[in-house]
Amino acid sequence: MPTANRDPVLLAWLDGFTEVVGRSIAWLVIIMMAVQFAIVVMRYVFSIHSIVMQESVMYMHAMVFMLGAAWTLRHDGHVRVDIFYRKLSARGRAWIDLGGTLILLFPVVLFIAWSSFGYVRSSWAILERSPDGGIPGVYLLKTLILVMMALLLVQGVAQVMRQILILRGKAPGNTPDHDEVV
Repeated sequence: MPTANRDPVLLAWLDGFTEVVGRSIAWLVIIMMAVQFAIVVMRYVFSIHSIVMQESVMYMHAMVFMLGAAWTLRHDGHVRVDIFYRKLSARGRAWIDLGGTLILLFPVVLFIAWSSFGYVRSSWAILERSPDGGIPGVYLLKTLILVMMALLLVQGVAQVMRQILILRGKAPGNTPDHDEVV
């Protein structure tokens, strides 16, 4: 099969994977709000406090932000200073995005993954628990660091593929969705 036919299929699969993870994790926001509401009602109406429930909100919050980072990258939702970017052609934006992914995203993601591997491994070695008697899965929470890096790498590969297709003229360029400052 020629490479030109394989790239869009792989790109669609990678983007689809990121999309499924992002949309699935978004449902945790509703659950997190319901649990937080229950915590407040329990505390102020019934004077009942639950460390497990309180920690579960923290776990869900971490999952939403860490597992949603690749989805945010996919949808160009991260903060960017685009004073010049928005005025560039599609090819110019593709060059900026490609350079940013190769020079900034990949090295930072790989550094964070490499430097946090021992931290996560140590937590798994002792099956780290909450010191306050809450959720006995701190090691799972710390594992989110590595999962986030893996998801960002997957989406980074998709970004590189997309920018190369744009530069080759085989895909339409993206147009910035941000409001223009007049």
